[in-house]
Amino acid sequence: MPWPKKPTGIKYLPRKPFKDLTMTSKNEFSAVTTTAIVLLCIIFGANPVAVKITLAGLGSFTNAGIRFAIAAVVILLWALLSRQPLKIQKHLWGSTLTLGMILATQMSLFYIGMTKTNASHGALITNLLPFLVLVLSHFFIPGDRITPRKVVGMLMGFSGVFLILMDKEGMGSGYQTGDLIVLAAVFVWACRIIFTKKVIQDFEPFHLVLYPFLLAAPLLLACGVLLDPAMVIRLDRTIIWALLYQSIAIASLGFVAWNTLLKQYGAASLHSFVFLMPIAGVCFGWLILGEPVTSHLLAALALVTTGLMVLHLKLPGFP
Repeated sequence: MPWPKKPTGIKYLPRKPFKDLTMTSKNEFSAVTTTAIVLLCIIFGANPVAVKITLAGLGSFTNAGIRFAIAAVVILLWALLSRQPLKIQKHLWGSTLTLGMILATQMSLFYIGMTKTNASHGALITNLLPFLVLVLSHFFIPGDRITPRKVVGMLMGFSGVFLILMDKEGMGSGYQTGDLIVLAAVFVWACRIIFTKKVIQDFEPFHLVLYPFLLAAPLLLACGVLLDPAMVIRLDRTIIWALLYQSIAIASLGFVAWNTLLKQYGAASLHSFVFLMPIAGVCFGWLILGEPVTSHLLAALALVTTGLMVLHLKLPGFP
């Protein structure tokens, strides 16, 4: 039998290609968009400073629990007002619970580590995250391979963190322990990102933040009741503002703004600005907390920021 002819009068529209958010968008940044991205990177970079301020008045677990409880409420309100779908399939609750447990572990380690080290060290060690994600992706994400350019960037980043661990000037006792605990927290964070990459196709993107926050917050608060020497040491205006900064400016509104830009411009375009985060962290640590700016710290800052630039800014002929 001959093949049936296509019916006439029907227009066949070409299928739209899948938009890979890891690719650089062709959209050019306007001055307003560029300013917004720079401000977001500075806001995220100042997070360790805000954490150090709140740790002066709240216990480690209590601090983290309150932060994520507030952030979860704000994101939930945003989802309701923008009519985002809240329901997830029953078979996905196992992955959601796993993400919540990993998040609780990550934040427990981070806040405990930050009680023993300073904000500048915390900011620089936290920015080792992209390098750890690259290493883990090479082994656990098919097709995500380490290239020579990435090797150069990673060597710079790890060298910078090594210099931080060697920095002794102006640091109190136990600071190296704090640095190592923060480093462990960043490793757990990288594991959470890899696990998220494995399951993200089954979720709405904000589900992967909202529900882990809702699960982690009560766990952290329960640990605060059991493990914090004092849940509330003191509570003043500065500590409240620093807590709201972490909860709203970073964990909730910052997330919504960043993901909105991510959807429009792609991860490669936005991540070319992340080198600003460690710079902001070190600068705010010096300006607000009066932390020392040592030769080791400056060298580490140069290595980490340059490594991030090498990692995210592709050079012609350098894969």
